[in-house]
Amino acid sequence: MSNHKTSLLELDKDSFINHLKDIYEHSKWVAVALYEQRDALKAHSEELQYSVAQAMQDIVEHADHSTQLALLRAHPDLAGKAALAGELTDASSNEQAGAGLDTLSPMELEYFLALNTGYRDKFGFPFIMAVRGATKDQIIEGFEARLPSTQEKEFRHALNEVHKIAGFRLQDLPEELWG
Repeated sequence: MSNHKTSLLELDKDSFINHLKDIYEHSKWVAVALYEQRDALKAHSEELQYSVAQAMQDIVEHADHSTQLALLRAHPDLAGKAALAGELTDASSNEQAGAGLDTLSPMELEYFLALNTGYRDKFGFPFIMAVRGATKDQIIEGFEARLPSTQEKEFRHALNEVHKIAGFRLQDLPEELWG
């Protein structure tokens, strides 16, 4: 067996999609669309991670509003029911645990659940924040700062946060995938 490490651009379709399917939460369609563009990525193999991040972001940005909304709705609430039931993706679970959301006091958890409900009721999708490196207090501040926002502004903000999360997840992929 060869010790050659296979870069992302050398992978077959199923392996390519499998590595990238959860970069955008429960939105495999982004990885599928990227696979169709992989030849264009080959021209940027020196900056592959950046090129993949930009191409995936462009795919999301060029999707129609209802597809973008579905992408936002695919995200779990922070410290919400999916987290409590152990139903998060590994990436989401690690991200939330890193922010201390797995160790909330009963009072903090109640407040998070109330914030989640208020936000979701107002905007129609969960509060999304790239929580890597954030504390639970910073996340609460984010909730409180963004709740008064307009629908249009918050939709844009949520998409920007999704792109940040995707960037972190791409950085977590094995180094050999980047060439």
